[in-house]
Amino acid sequence: MQIKTPPEKQLTKSENRELRMGIFDHLEELRQRVLRSFIALVLAVAVGIILADPLLNILLEPYRSINPDEARRLLVLGPTGAVVNYFRVGMLAGSIIAVPFVTYQIMMFVIPGLTTKERRYIFLTLPVITGLFITGATFAWYVLMPPAISFLEGFQSGVFRAEWAADEYIGFITALLFWMGVAFELPFVIFVLSLMGFVTARSLVNHWRIAVVLSSVAAAVITPTVDPVNMMLVMAPLLGLYVISIGLAVVGRRIAGR
Repeated sequence: MQIKTPPEKQLTKSENRELRMGIFDHLEELRQRVLRSFIALVLAVAVGIILADPLLNILLEPYRSINPDEARRLLVLGPTGAVVNYFRVGMLAGSIIAVPFVTYQIMMFVIPGLTTKERRYIFLTLPVITGLFITGATFAWYVLMPPAISFLEGFQSGVFRAEWAADEYIGFITALLFWMGVAFELPFVIFVLSLMGFVTARSLVNHWRIAVVLSSVAAAVITPTVDPVNMMLVMAPLLGLYVISIGLAVVGRRIAGR
């Protein structure tokens, strides 16, 4: 007597085969997205290196404003210091230029799992990413930088003579501009996560204490000074962005129909 394989078993094997093909297809797509993002970043950094010279002069303005009567230059403590800082500024500019394209590649990898309506809203919010990043960097430049530079220059001036090296100065300015730009993208990230069902407004509200602690830690890391005034200047917009994220989480859940 011949025993036939139940149809359910054949269907399961077919589904497993399709699942394996789907995983390989997703891995291949991920590889292509990462490669395209890398190429875009390299090209953007090349453009940023071309723009590095005028950008360096702009970044030196807060330092030179301390003593406008003297054309101050930063100290370089090694033979490669000038080259390293020049390319550091070029990489920062290139990263900013590449943000929209890299984000587009990430969204295109995620979008197949979303509905048509969700895709439309994602595409509409893509330009917001660059705007949020520029807003964060602008906030850091005009609001945080002047009091920070003034504080660092004048702190214990009777004991210490401020003579800053290029590595430290360029390093903390580029880090402050970059991370504040990234922080201002938090609402968009929360919006996308809410569309995918990973985040709800209720969970964000319930964890507001954790948000306050994390915002204070982030402010302590981002702020170049240790005084509470500058920390509050960073912490206040971070908490404001968290509140905006709660509202966007509500919108995202309604769009997704959850």
